Amino acid sequence: MMVTYIILAAGKGSNLNPLTLKYAKTSYKLDENTTVLQRMVRGIRRADKDAEIVIVVGYLAEAVKKELGEENVTFVKNPFYEVTNSISSIWFARDYLERENVAIIHGDVVFSDEILKGYVTAPTDHPYVLVDSSVHYPGAYNAVVRDGQVLVMSKKLEQFDARYCCMTKLDPVSSRLLKQEVDSMVDSNMYDQFVEDSLVQMIMFHGFQLYAEDISGKAWAEVNGVDDLLMAQRIHGSNA
Repeated sequence: MMVTYIILAAGKGSNLNPLTLKYAKTSYKLDENTTVLQRMVRGIRRADKDAEIVIVVGYLAEAVKKELGEENVTFVKNPFYEVTNSISSIWFARDYLERENVAIIHGDVVFSDEILKGYVTAPTDHPYVLVDSSVHYPGAYNAVVRDGQVLVMSKKLEQFDARYCCMTKLDPVSSRLLKQEVDSMVDSNMYDQFVEDSLVQMIMFHGFQLYAEDISGKAWAEVNGVDDLLMAQRIHGSNA
């Protein structure tokens, strides 16, 4: 079963200012020949030769497209990236939510090869998100999980069980339900929300069952700061 990968790379990444004034944070180097985004695309391609990879661009779009010019990917542009959030990026790529298996991935994350092969590129028959129960960081996008199911996710949780790890996997039914919810929220001017907020809306108001896969103990990093970038470079070096 072919998996379609929608990689969200439209945002500016203000937490890394002034570093992001000239480069998107997905374009930071992990080594001389590999950026954060290139690593994700190449890792997916190694593990899944039939992958359909869609990159949603916005900030410094032409530079990001040039960086991936030889990688056989499709680009979708969010022209309103400065005043919207990731729900709008997925809205511009919403036609790809009609595929049989969909992975939605943040473009500024680095996963170990173990995670790429075991979760990101593995087809699924149920919707789930990756979480890490070993990371407790207030203010991050965190999740409350009970018996393997997500009850809620938010950046505003005071009590939570795990950190969300920037990857959502959808089967054919759940991907189409997400498309409907994203359409509804954008139509209601909720274009400044995270795409994951649409999953929370589905859970709380539509009885949607979203599962969690805990990758505690496995190596990953979301590049939100210099320390994160150094961790990402170590992960890349250990998997090179």
